[in-house]
Order: sequence, then C-alpha cells, then structure tokens
Amino acid sequence: MTQNRKKTGTRLTGRIVFPGNPSYNAARMEFNRRFSKFPKVIVFCRRTQDVINAVKWARERGVRLRVRSGRHSYEGFSAVNGGIIIDVSEMNKVKVDRKNRVAIIQTGNPLARVYKKLWNKRVALPAGTAPDVGVAGLTLGGGIGLLSRKYGLTCDSLKQVKMVVASGRYGAKTIVANKRKHSDLLWASRGGGGGNFGIATACTFRVRPISTVSIYSVTWKWGDLEKVLPVWQRWAPSVTNRLTSTIEVAAKKVGTIESTGQLLGGAEELRRLIRPLLRAGTPVKVRVKTVPFIEATKFFAESDLNLEPKFKISGAYGFQPLPREGVRIIRYFLSKAPNRHSTVWSQSLGGAGSAVSRVSPTATAYPHRKAETIYELSARWRNNGEQQRNIQWVKRFRRALRPFVKGDYVNFPDLQIKNWPKAYYGVNFGRLKQVKRKYDPHNVFRFAQSIPVGKRVRK
Repeated sequence: MTQNRKKTGTRLTGRIVFPGNPSYNAARMEFNRRFSKFPKVIVFCRRTQDVINAVKWARERGVRLRVRSGRHSYEGFSAVNGGIIIDVSEMNKVKVDRKNRVAIIQTGNPLARVYKKLWNKRVALPAGTAPDVGVAGLTLGGGIGLLSRKYGLTCDSLKQVKMVVASGRYGAKTIVANKRKHSDLLWASRGGGGGNFGIATACTFRVRPISTVSIYSVTWKWGDLEKVLPVWQRWAPSVTNRLTSTIEVAAKKVGTIESTGQLLGGAEELRRLIRPLLRAGTPVKVRVKTVPFIEATKFFAESDLNLEPKFKISGAYGFQPLPREGVRIIRYFLSKAPNRHSTVWSQSLGGAGSAVSRVSPTATAYPHRKAETIYELSARWRNNGEQQRNIQWVKRFRRALRPFVKGDYVNFPDLQIKNWPKAYYGVNFGRLKQVKRKYDPHNVFRFAQSIPVGKRVRK
C-alpha cells in the first residue's frame, strides 16, 4: 500500500487544462488542423519544476505523454488522445549577453519573439521563417533559414541545452548537456529531432551581430518554369555564402514562380548577384532593397501567414540540380494539383563555402550536410472531403521525384515514408539509438516516428 501511495504521489503544477474547461478546445488544437486529438489533460508549464512534475505524474500513472511548444509538428506528433500534453509555451524568457555573443532562450519562445528580443541587442540567430514556430523543435531537428549558408543551421549555434529527462522507474530530473558534460546528448540535440530524449526547457546559443541586410524578390509567369528552375538550381549554391535564397513554384491555377533571398551586404551588390536569375525567362516583377534585419524576418514570414488550416507536407534533399525529367515531373504535378494551395518550395543550403556543408555529416546528428538544396512539397485544404485527394497527390509527387532526390528533413516529417530512420538520420541513426538507450531507456518519450531504444552495446 505504501509503495502504491509513493507511486501516485506527484501532483501537476502550472496552468492545468482538463476537458470541460472553457479553454480546452483552444488548448488542444494543433497548428495543422488535419489533426484533432483529445488529451486527458494539458499542462502549460511555467517553470522547470512544472515539467518535472508532469513527467513524474505521467509515469506514475502509466499515461502517455507528448511534448509541445509551437504546435507545428506537421504530423501532429505533439498531440495525443487520452494522454497528457506537456506544453512549455509559457516558458519564454530570453536573456542576451551581447558582449560574449550568447543568448539563453527558453523553449516556449516562437521565432518572431526570439528575433525581436535579439534584435533589441542587434544580434541574430540563424533560424527559420515561420513566426510562430517554436525555437526548440526547429533547433532540435536542425533549423534552416535565410542565414543558413553563412552561419549554418540553428543547431550549429546550439552550445548547451537544459533538458528534463526520465529518471529511474517513475522519476524525472533536469540535466544540462554541453561539450563538457552529456556531450552525447548535445550531439543528438543538434539534428536528432524534438521530443526523442526528454523535454528541452532552455537553449544557450551563440548569436551574431547584425544590422541591415538586403532582400530580393523576383516573380515569373508559370510558363517560364523550364527556363527558371534549372538556372536557380545552378546559381543558388554557387553564389557567395552571404546569400541564401528560395524558389517557390505555385500550382498552375495560381500561375506564378517566385524566388526570394537575403544577402549580408548592400542592395547594389545584390542586384549584381541576381543577374543570372533576371536573364532567365521573363521576370514580371523584381524588388531589391536594403532593410533592417528585423524587417527582413517579417518579409519572409509573410508567406507563412493566412495559409489553409489543414495540410500534408513531405520533404527531400537535392544533391545536384534536377535533370530535365525532374523539372518535367514538377510541371506535371503542379498542373494536376488538387487545388490552388499546392506548391513546391526549395531553399539553397550548400555549395560555395556554405557553413552547412563545411560540417561533417557525423559531427552533429543532422546528416544531410552535402545537400545543395532542400525541397518541401505541400498541399493545403479546408474541407475534410478534400483530404485524401491532397494526401495522395503529395505521396505520388514524392514517389515520382525519388530518383532525383534523397532523404527527408526530420522537421518535415512524413508518416508515409517507410524507411524514415534512413531518410531523416542516415548514418547517424545507430548512434542516436544508443543516446536514446542512455537517456530514455524506458522509452517514455515516444510517438509514431520517435527514435527507438537501441540495443545495449557489449563492452
């Protein structure tokens, strides 16, 4: 009896939301409205002890748990039916030490808030574009954005992570992973995906001084696809690493192609650098300007606003430009898109002196260091009746492109990828399983594509 009482002794702390609470419906919602799950309880943690208590509570009762910050898991991995959601979004302090170029950022911070707080001290973190994405999920999976080619992935700036991990049979504790202690967990936290080993509560990042940047946008009509995409694919990785760029091809019904990018430099230099793009096809709109860095983050965030609420996304990496057949596949699928909200987006990552590709594929858990570009295939819709058509379109599109691309980015998860360990983690999967065994041997932190517990290595 005493054993049992000890086992179920922990109480939840923080802001606790149960079914029936007026805020329950808003609290359970995912960013991707394709998923609608009904947890037993949602705990909005305000301090680390709330996180520890929630993990203990779940373990003592045998309740499944999920970890959440920005709610942006594309496959709804941060939601659960009948379990507990441990949400850190109210833990959002940011402390900047400009002199030592370090920022301590709690994991409840969305990117827009991170950029703003850092901008106040005129520093920046290389991170993504969506303003409401949580900084932790982004970082733990890698983190790509418009400073990637110069300053690397977000995870490359990660110096230390504070994490709540499972301890013993029913417990939980906080540990700090950096180069000196738990260095294997720091390695895994640089691209090994969110929610696999524990709950990150704070990250310490190296930050960079920043002031103004120059940005461009070039738009073409859809008919220019065969002229524009091959030129961008050759140009984007070969241009100076101070320039990171994207290209998005919309559905034929929309009829546009747009390339955007950001240069650490002036507008005159940027105009000169984008000349190869301007000679491709017939651009219908060209914009180039120098802006404060914080304005650039808002410019790139615009494409992530006012999107359809339900979506299916898959990703892949390009290690060389697509051959003519690959471009033809893109044209075919976007001409047969299920609706006007379907796109192919691509960003430059590697190439000439890129900070991403200078790192060895095994130096961090993120293995795709030699890729020149990343692709995101997306379909979006509003009504449930459209769901299957959209999901099947993405699946068929990915399959058709497979001969020309490799792998997938763990932050673009796709439940339809059968060999996802190889797609996300490549050569690093074996080592990630060992880190999992060490820090989460009871597999407390698990979901549909979580890293499994590795076999014990005989010494």
